[in-house]
Amino acid sequence: MRVYRSAMIAGLLALTPGFAGVSAMQPTPPTAAASPYSYADIADLATAAPIALHARIHSAVALKAAQAPGVGAGQSRFYVEADVVSLIRGAGPLASRISYLVDLPLDAKGKPQKLKKKAPVLLFARPVAGAAAGSNSTSSVRLVAPDAQLPWDAATEAQLRAVLTELVKPGAPPAITGIANGFHVPGTLPGEGETQLFLNTSTGEPVSLTILTAADGSRRWAAAFGEIVDGSAAVPARGTLAWYRLACGLPRQLPLNKLAGTAPEDRRKAASDYGIVLGALGQCTRTRKPPVG
Repeated sequence: MRVYRSAMIAGLLALTPGFAGVSAMQPTPPTAAASPYSYADIADLATAAPIALHARIHSAVALKAAQAPGVGAGQSRFYVEADVVSLIRGAGPLASRISYLVDLPLDAKGKPQKLKKKAPVLLFARPVAGAAAGSNSTSSVRLVAPDAQLPWDAATEAQLRAVLTELVKPGAPPAITGIANGFHVPGTLPGEGETQLFLNTSTGEPVSLTILTAADGSRRWAAAFGEIVDGSAAVPARGTLAWYRLACGLPRQLPLNKLAGTAPEDRRKAASDYGIVLGALGQCTRTRKPPVG
């Protein structure tokens, strides 16, 4: 009877919707770790660096103060040799082992930190003219920022590759360098209006913003990367190159002097519309300073 009862219970459980026996349960896959760096952190480095690579530390020597002019307070400069694991971005030959200088924060005791042998890193660099290249030699590279060596992890490399994939596409959104000009015009119904702003870019390619206000006061906006000004274009999603160009490149306030010929009231409306765009884009979150130049 006991055997029969156990078999019957097992059969009922198997027929119960939503129930899974222990033997049939699958372990929940672990959640993939996120990169410790923001999209803007990686995009800052990726857009500045003609070379991006995954490497492993071979050796690292902390330089004395006299050998490290200009090193920041609380920093120590290292001469590093690293073995290339994979070239993520770059053209031309590169040695299997490279050398470079990097500035890193001192440890909790105020001493130069230890760079472990074989520690994986991501490097963002430029080639050094005249440096040797070849499978059996060491060539020098120059990091695009004094600290443009990041600890490697799979999530950060994946984020880097996603940024680079967008960067190399034809018509990739260019860097925003300012507001060129713009205007606001009232609509045909009370409360309606349209603001158009034309942006300066690093390449000279046209980029514009259009903000439309309906009679009920609701507003929608779009960014156009190209010659065609399309008010129905999609708003750039956060964590994309278009979002990064706008969120990290637009000034925090609309320069009203760029709206020449626009009435004062219409300038105020344009500034309000511009605030809607900035609010929708959100903050350009960074955990590190972007490269200079």
